[in-house]
Amino acid sequence: MTVPFVDLKSLHREIEDELQQVFCRVLNSSAFVLGPEVKQFEKEFAEYTGTAHCVAVNTGTAALHLVLASLGVGPGDEVITVPHTFIATAEAISAVGARPVFVDIDETSFTMDPKLLEAVITTRTRAIIPVHLYGQTADMDPILEIANRHDIPVIEDACQAHGAEYKGRKAGSLGIAGCFSFYPGKNLGACGEGGAVTTNDAALARRIEMWRDHGSTKKYEHAFPGLNLRMEGLQGGILSVKLKYLDRWNSQRREAAAQYAEILADSTGITLPTEMADCHHVYHLYVIQADNREQLREQLTSAGIESGLHYPIPLHLQEAYRCLNYQRGDFPVSERVASRILSLPMYPGISTDAVERVASELLEGCHVG
Repeated sequence: MTVPFVDLKSLHREIEDELQQVFCRVLNSSAFVLGPEVKQFEKEFAEYTGTAHCVAVNTGTAALHLVLASLGVGPGDEVITVPHTFIATAEAISAVGARPVFVDIDETSFTMDPKLLEAVITTRTRAIIPVHLYGQTADMDPILEIANRHDIPVIEDACQAHGAEYKGRKAGSLGIAGCFSFYPGKNLGACGEGGAVTTNDAALARRIEMWRDHGSTKKYEHAFPGLNLRMEGLQGGILSVKLKYLDRWNSQRREAAAQYAEILADSTGITLPTEMADCHHVYHLYVIQADNREQLREQLTSAGIESGLHYPIPLHLQEAYRCLNYQRGDFPVSERVASRILSLPMYPGISTDAVERVASELLEGCHVG
């Protein structure tokens, strides 16, 4: 029995008729960029996240970039984030000419350690970007308390947290803005690229709308040199269809995570992911830590089971950020986690048999039972 890391084909087969209807509507309307399908999705996703505004863009990276640009962050400024994340988080900071400043993560949650945050704030700090990683939010209350005391905006990187909650509030509603990716494999994924910003700040939302569309106030009138980072009409319609199923799909992910946890509870050499207090984890990824990570991954591969590494090289050790002059050892938790993480198959509708097969191979690799 082979087990894929993600199975989008089965997911799309369930809603194929609805997706085809979207294609026909967009084809007939010729509203291929922005348009009514995107506007409808923006309305629905704002309501879903409990925010007043949603601005759809073409990627999650663009969402982060445009929030920073709209807040006026630029050369000479610093933006604090974590080194254990996809490079897009730091790329967006670099894109506006600012300097990424890293703070280490908590080893249990994989998210920003609030206890370390205040020490890296300087007079040049213009924003803080906690990353809601693997489907779980960062510990936002202490982060927001520190940020508010220093009058620094907090931007949520919620690109892996569609539907995740912190103390009953949805990811994307906690900071000045939330940034989402709709890359196909995400909990809410387009059939192509997509992203969005959620916010309760009307002026910020309007500024982002202008930035995504050439700095335009209306056609052929431009307030400033912006960019072309608009969402396609087809993706907006597809996301509206999928949004109706998101909570159900997230429940299926949580059920699979519970099954993994039950079977692997007594394993040796494996640390299971933890749902933190006050958090509602939606398991975009199911990430374990293992002492013999490479051996386990080879065993899974030989058994026809796909796995992943998210993320094996912390950003401060990437060639792209050598210019920041960080050294190995500067962020020991991120470095230790990066050497031990292993992402197991996780997707809506993954079968009980598939989870059992994956867990069985892991247990054999750990020489348990």
